[in-house]
Amino acid sequence: MTRDQIFDFFRRLAEDNPEPETELEYGNAYQLVVAVALSAQATDVGVNKATRALFRKVKTPQQMLDLGEDGLKEHIKTIGLFNSKAKNVIAMSRILVDQYGGEVPDTREELVKLPGVGRKTANVVLNCWFKQETFAVDTHIFRVGNRTGLAKGKTPEQVEAKLEKRVPEPFRLHAHHWLILHGRYVCKARTPECWRCKVEDLCSYRKKVLQKPGEAAKSKARA
Repeated sequence: MTRDQIFDFFRRLAEDNPEPETELEYGNAYQLVVAVALSAQATDVGVNKATRALFRKVKTPQQMLDLGEDGLKEHIKTIGLFNSKAKNVIAMSRILVDQYGGEVPDTREELVKLPGVGRKTANVVLNCWFKQETFAVDTHIFRVGNRTGLAKGKTPEQVEAKLEKRVPEPFRLHAHHWLILHGRYVCKARTPECWRCKVEDLCSYRKKVLQKPGEAAKSKARA
């Protein structure tokens, strides 16, 4: 994509959804980092179902420690890998209490030192809570970046670096949300819904699905 095409790409997504937000539910920075850590290899819908009752009880790292690992497991046992995730959340909470006074740090370097927090999780927290211009590359963004030609790369880190270089102002703050939602609901993995895509004409994907499945058969039947 050219610079002008990239600007138009995000302009259209912004017009369609001016204030995109993560679909994870949380009330503060601590709940956000827990939710994102739990969302690895799980859906936001599934995480939200598990954390609604949890977050009514637990709003701080100390409250999580008071709940304990077994108590946490009872809340999140419907989430994949819940045993290891519970262990990480408790370890993370202990570090936040002991080293940060119960507060979530606002730098990537400090966040990624926390158990269960990788670069993607750190970027989500920095973007959603601290309003920093970061690009959290999940499977959706990785697919959209490569498929459209917006930011091609063989690894999430390469796609992130391309986005960092190519996404223009004033779209940088919300860019990763637009791309995630676009990948989740339009540019789907198995069958992209190109027939209703706002940026189809800017996309370099060669196998575009320009007609809704079933419409071709209806057209032939009418003919």
